[in-house]
Amino acid sequence: MAKAEDVFVGSIDQGTTSTRFIIYDRHSRPIGSHQAEFTQFYPEAGWVEHDPVEILESVKVCMAKALDKATAAGYNVDNGLKAIGLTNQRETTLVWSKSSGSPLHNAIVWMDARTSSICRKLEKELSGGRTHFVDTCGLPISTYFSAVKLIWLMENVEAVRESIEKGDALFGTIDTWLIWNLTGGVNGGLHVTDVSNASRTMLMNLKTLDWDKPTLETLGIPAQILPKIVSNSEVIGKISQGWPITGVPISGCLGDQHAAMLGQACRKGEAKSTYGTGAFILLNTGEEVVQSKHGLLTTLAFKLGRDAPTNYALEGSIAIAGAAVQWLRDSLGIISSAQEIEELALQVQSTGGVYFVPAFNGLFAPWWRDDARGVCIGITRFTSKAHIARAVLESMCFQVKDVLDSMHKDAGEKGEVKNEKGEFLLRVDGGATVNNLLMQIQADLLGSPVVRPADIETTALGAAYAAGLAVGIWSKDEIFDSGERVKSATTFYPVLEEELRKKKVESWCKAVSRTFDLADLSL
Repeated sequence: MAKAEDVFVGSIDQGTTSTRFIIYDRHSRPIGSHQAEFTQFYPEAGWVEHDPVEILESVKVCMAKALDKATAAGYNVDNGLKAIGLTNQRETTLVWSKSSGSPLHNAIVWMDARTSSICRKLEKELSGGRTHFVDTCGLPISTYFSAVKLIWLMENVEAVRESIEKGDALFGTIDTWLIWNLTGGVNGGLHVTDVSNASRTMLMNLKTLDWDKPTLETLGIPAQILPKIVSNSEVIGKISQGWPITGVPISGCLGDQHAAMLGQACRKGEAKSTYGTGAFILLNTGEEVVQSKHGLLTTLAFKLGRDAPTNYALEGSIAIAGAAVQWLRDSLGIISSAQEIEELALQVQSTGGVYFVPAFNGLFAPWWRDDARGVCIGITRFTSKAHIARAVLESMCFQVKDVLDSMHKDAGEKGEVKNEKGEFLLRVDGGATVNNLLMQIQADLLGSPVVRPADIETTALGAAYAAGLAVGIWSKDEIFDSGERVKSATTFYPVLEEELRKKKVESWCKAVSRTFDLADLSL
């Protein structure tokens, strides 16, 4: 039997702007990694696309370079790599040809808002309006989810229509596209998705964990183009020839936010917030499906094996978090790198009354307003770029607070785990959490502690855990025994006075209300 030091798990972490491949040892330590950026396309206002072939190439490059780095560091990865896990940006939708393997259109990214007219039409036509499918899938009708993106492709792309008619079309989110190609593509590639990604399409029944036939009929989506749904932790298939790694089983697959939950070892009653391009807050509700009455989504947390119990979650999704920092850098030139925002924001003690709401493509939870557009208010002659930078950081934290307030209302006292001081701890992860000022602002606005793990890349770690669990590298007890991780974590405690916190929240809500009904402003 291989020694613990000789056993490794690889993790493909395919995000909204970049792909990473990380190799972990038996002790959950990263021993080699590589990251590659890929292009975001903006064909029209509110439209966001990716080239699926470029994403495939980024996976290939990251795999090869991470392997090289681990090998150069003295690890026998070639013989010791036992499993691959995969985690991906959710809801991003594509259709490709089964026979040629070519995409029939660019992938439509989760934050793309081109489907708003389809959403309005469905809301008017269906008896339940915006919440017509909530009882089945836990999701409102929104531009966010894959089903309406697929309808747009079927209605607007001739190649998609023709391919469906010929029986040559395959639909998938990015996990499905990657697994199909990794396991052979046109030469017998496996057409599968996992329960967490499927739960974000609007097409899966949360209780049966299968595609919902009445929903498919209502939306006119043919069942034959959909992938098979599997659990988050099981051997799906082996990586085929033509990749830097071959013959290794793919045995873990989760949407990025679900992977982060697992990486943070969130048990029932515990919540995490991931700060990336967007921000995503999930609260594990255990085996109970909790329907939100306060603007949240009901979704899957994870299902760690074919016969394992299903854990569900309440989720609040925020479209623009780190993307607002990228906007300051790329569109306004106020900063030249994302890291600079902390230093700039620290030049002032407050925002000077400036509030920034980044409703670039509408607002997600808990507001669900696709007619919202970004605003920056409270500007005076005194306002500097430092005030605006600080307001951008505050905007992320206010949005997370809006979601957590809704979670507290939906879950109630029994649905949350608190520490011995009666405090609800928010676990945080993602690239933006290296920003200490952001984390302190978050604790101040919540009025409760924020806990940042030593390894903030919990999304990739969660995918590795799922893969390793399926092939016996880790047990569930090892994954969920987070005692050691808590010791090495950094905790941020609130210092803002309660009265000032309340006033700031009132001002934020006023600023949010100013974003509504702005989608039709004349150019």
